[in-house]
Amino acid sequence: MCKEIVVRYTDLAACARAEAPLCIEMPPDGSLQRAAEAGRLQLVDRRSGQTLEAQWLDGFVWAITPPSGLSGRLTLRVSSAPTEVRLRARRDRTTRQILIEEDGRPVLQYNYWTVDRPDRHAQVSPENRIYSRPRSNYIHPLTGLAGEVMTEDWPLDHPHHRGIYWAWPEVDYRGERGDLHALQRVFAYPTGRYRVTDGAVFAQVEAESVWRWDNGEPIVLEWARIRAYRRTGAGRCIDLAFFITALKEPVLLARRGTNLYGGLNVRLSAIQNQKFVFHTEGKQAWAGAFGIFPGGQSAGGLLIFPHPQNPHHPPEWVQYPELHWIQPTFPASGVRYELQPGRPLALRYRLWIRQGSEPSPDLWQAQWQAYTMMERGAEI
Repeated sequence: MCKEIVVRYTDLAACARAEAPLCIEMPPDGSLQRAAEAGRLQLVDRRSGQTLEAQWLDGFVWAITPPSGLSGRLTLRVSSAPTEVRLRARRDRTTRQILIEEDGRPVLQYNYWTVDRPDRHAQVSPENRIYSRPRSNYIHPLTGLAGEVMTEDWPLDHPHHRGIYWAWPEVDYRGERGDLHALQRVFAYPTGRYRVTDGAVFAQVEAESVWRWDNGEPIVLEWARIRAYRRTGAGRCIDLAFFITALKEPVLLARRGTNLYGGLNVRLSAIQNQKFVFHTEGKQAWAGAFGIFPGGQSAGGLLIFPHPQNPHHPPEWVQYPELHWIQPTFPASGVRYELQPGRPLALRYRLWIRQGSEPSPDLWQAQWQAYTMMERGAEI
């Protein structure tokens, strides 16, 4: 059985240049639905005849755009056997955290459950021990394409830094202030509700956390979605999405002093020959860190693309090169963003892991276009 579909992307050439993920809404069809649930879908380009591995989830079909490009007219075909699952998300027996792997090799670890490091705490200077606290709800380690460790957790200089994490240094509730960033008064706790997805194109985890005030009253509900795609010749994409809602009363989020750091925080490992790159022009905004990461023999990079539908886009970029720290900020300078019950704040970002030095400007732009077209044209 097969069914023709049209890819409604305005620039498939950009997707091909970046070898970016492609997301297409699947037409309603009972037979296709059953085949999709069994992992037996393929996409075939009607012009070239090229067959793409496909993955279905929640009404959408996913594939990776080949560098040779696509015509825009595809056939959705039922295969005789299930597509091989290459990416898996699972709870590790040793760490008890959630690992995403491709062909058995690590991609990232999502520390959903609480992490404590008494050994590290003992090494922290007395004046910094207030920040050496158990933490959860963050990514570390993030693994490079050559097996490098790209992030750092619990550094002695700032023990509250924790890989890639989404947190704000000024969280106001009922006229009082906590610091989710530095682990003071407000903390994210796992509820135990999570879902993992495996597949030929991506693996992902969706997880629920609550922010508690002084380890007691829940004030915010958060869902995080971390989706890691199959590696290509151009690198690996990882899409992050966060949906954050006040539970009972408004909660205010702000950067440090309302004009410094806060939002998506990225504490990288020590990088040799480190170089940070930033770009903002209209709605186009991206940044990257390049150099030799620990465990690597040659240069690699981590690129960050905020989605233009994020509130207060484009973000400002904050960097602390001596700390190997880079981030797109949220909210805007001078603003205390009000979380309200029943009105989720949605923030989305794409990470792009690459080998080699800084890519050409047209490749940055191609990935940005591919990302914005995918989210705009398909799922929310």
